[in-house]
Amino acid sequence: MYHNVLLVGPPGSGKTMLATCLPSIMPDMTMDESYDVTKIYSIAGQLTRNSGLIRERPFRSPHHTITAAALIGGGGQIPRPGECSLAHGGILFLDELPEFSRHVLEVLRQPLEAGVVTIGRSRQVFTFPARFLLVGSMNPCPCGFYGSRDQRECTCTPQQIQKYRSKLSGPLLDRIDLHLEVPRVPVTLLQERPQAESSEEIRRRVEAARAIQCERYRHRPGAPFNSAMNGEELRRYAGLDREGQKLLQLAFETLGLSARAYNRIVKVARTIADLAGAEQIEAAHVAEAIRYRALDRGVVG
Repeated sequence: MYHNVLLVGPPGSGKTMLATCLPSIMPDMTMDESYDVTKIYSIAGQLTRNSGLIRERPFRSPHHTITAAALIGGGGQIPRPGECSLAHGGILFLDELPEFSRHVLEVLRQPLEAGVVTIGRSRQVFTFPARFLLVGSMNPCPCGFYGSRDQRECTCTPQQIQKYRSKLSGPLLDRIDLHLEVPRVPVTLLQERPQAESSEEIRRRVEAARAIQCERYRHRPGAPFNSAMNGEELRRYAGLDREGQKLLQLAFETLGLSARAYNRIVKVARTIADLAGAEQIEAAHVAEAIRYRALDRGVVG
């Protein structure tokens, strides 16, 4: 859990649908998670007198006109939790990510890195939990059809495309583990509706992988996820074989990855191995994790 995702594709390719379907494959909240989420919603004044314990993972989808204070939290001398904290334990979906103010997007860097939001006031400092799965979506260009494989042609200039994509800073993209290209679905697939793995089947695999991680990180039960591994845990639990090391070194040098992006690829590879039930990370897991960095590889469009 909590490997942040950016979906890139033309209008109508299913980015929003994929995001809204994600809760159906996430594991049930633990009792501790339910308590934390319920307390956050109580502090935010979003519980009624008859509201019970929140058992479903939050799914928050604020509009792109949201302010930084509404996203991160704030207000008066006693600030209230923002959307980042209201999404704690669940999903924060930002549709059309480049349409958000760059200043607003940059305030996401602290919660994405630390899992908390810290708000300072003249006499006090307030800290709210904010460990969520960020799911963003964007078109490959302003008109949406750059690199499209159908008959529509992109009308954007290279300068417009660069300006559109540059709204997402390098440090923010570094904190997003998976950059996935979402192409338009061919009409033949829409008509045939082939049998696919059900959400329940996927959910069982996710729950099995989470159980592995809960046991692995039992020394820190508050965040038993691969995405929260520190340097010592990376060396202990995410060692790569020689072939995997060579593959990642080649990607690092070819794509110009940062140290943070390098570590996030290793964390994703560890999760891929867990989903496959593999004890050790193999070169195939590393290769798959690298393929999920579409923007780094420059393949979108």
